Amino acid sequence: MPEFLQLCPAGEALARLLNSLPARPARVERVQVTQALGRVSAARLVSPEALPAFDRSTVDGYALRARDSYGASETLPCYLALVGEAPMGRAPQFALGPGQAALIHTGGMLPEGADAVVMLEYTQSARPGELEVLRAVAPGENVLLCGEDVEPGQEILAAGARLRPAEIGGLLALGVTALDVLARPRAAILSSGDELVAPTARAGAGQVRDINSYTLAALVEEHGGLAQHYGIIPDQADALDAALRRALDECDLAVITAGSSASTRDLTAAAIARMGQPGVLVHGVNVKPGKPTILGVCAGKPVIGLPGNPVSALVIARLFLVPLLRRLGGLADAPPAARLRARLSASVPSQAGRDDYVPVRLLDTDAGLSAEPIFYKSNLIFTLARAAGLAHIPADATGLAAGDWVEVELI
Repeated sequence: MPEFLQLCPAGEALARLLNSLPARPARVERVQVTQALGRVSAARLVSPEALPAFDRSTVDGYALRARDSYGASETLPCYLALVGEAPMGRAPQFALGPGQAALIHTGGMLPEGADAVVMLEYTQSARPGELEVLRAVAPGENVLLCGEDVEPGQEILAAGARLRPAEIGGLLALGVTALDVLARPRAAILSSGDELVAPTARAGAGQVRDINSYTLAALVEEHGGLAQHYGIIPDQADALDAALRRALDECDLAVITAGSSASTRDLTAAAIARMGQPGVLVHGVNVKPGKPTILGVCAGKPVIGLPGNPVSALVIARLFLVPLLRRLGGLADAPPAARLRARLSASVPSQAGRDDYVPVRLLDTDAGLSAEPIFYKSNLIFTLARAAGLAHIPADATGLAAGDWVEVELI
C-alpha cells in the first residue's frame, strides 16, 4: 500500500479549504419568525418601535411618586391617599399628584405622575382610602421604562446572526413576524463501498449497514445545513464520478465517506481530481482518528472525503464539516464549540506532532470534573454514543498523564 506523502496539520488543512472557497452571492429566503429558529439573518434589522412601549410595573404593588416615600420605614411609615387602580391592558384614566398612590399589577401601565412602585408586601391598609408605606423606594424602582430594552431605530439583529429562542421572542415582541434569512447550505452525502447495505437490510456475510450517511446527515442538520442523500455508491470509478458530479450540480458541498485511504480500491481522491480545479487540496491530516482525510474544492464547491470508520468520520466531520457549514451558512461570528476543562482519570498515550481526539465520559467527583477516557477502535460507533465529549491531546504532547488537565469539546 502506498504511504501518504505528507500529512497536514488540522488547522492548516482547514485554512487551505476555507481560503480556497470563492465568494458567492447569498441566497435569501423570507420566512416567518415563528419558523426561523436556527436560521441566519440576511440583513441588519432595527427596531420599529420602543420596547417596552410604555412605563410598566415589574411587581404587584402601588404606583407612587418616589419622593413621597422618602424616609418611610416600618417604625416611621408614610401615608398616601389611594386614588384608584391601574387597569391591565389599558392606560389609566387618572394621574397621580403629590401624596397619592394607585394599586398596580405586574405589567400594568404606570399612571401619569408616578415614577416608582412599592411592592405590596411593604405596604398595608391604614384605613379606607389610605395606604401605609413601610419602605422608601427610589425613582425607577420596580419599573420598566419606555424603551429601556430597545429604542426605536436601535439594531436588534445583525446580519449573519443565528436566531435563538431569545431573538424569536424579541422580534415578535416588536411585531416583526417575518424576516429575510440566508438559505441553508445543501450538503450531499455519499457513502461508497461494496460492503455497505441499507440500514433496513439484513447484513449478510462481509456486509455492514451504512450508518455514516445518517450520522453525518444528523450533524449537517444540527449545524444549520440541509442533508441530501445520494445512496450507496459501489467501488467503481464511473459510478462514483457520476454520483459526485450530480451531487455537485445540485448541492453546495459534498461529503464522501470511505474511499479515502491510500489503497487501490480507494477512489475518492481521483474522483475529486476529475471534478474540477483546484481539486484535491489535502490528502492526509495529522490527526487521530482520521488520518486519511481528503479536502478539496471542485469548480468552487468544497468536497470532503472522510474515512469509513464511523468514529473517525464523525470526529473529522466536526473538525472540517462543521466550520464549512458555518462559512457557507453565512454566520458572521461563529462561536467556538462548547468546551470545558477536566482532569484525566487515566493516562492517555499520544504521538508527538499529531493531534489526538479521545472520547471521554465526564464524571463529577469530590476533586472536581473528571474526564474518563474511552479506549476504542475507530469503527465502533457506540464509542461516541457513550461519550460526553472529545478530549484534545495537542500535537506538542507525547501523551497526558492521569491527573493532567485536558480540554474537552462537548458532543
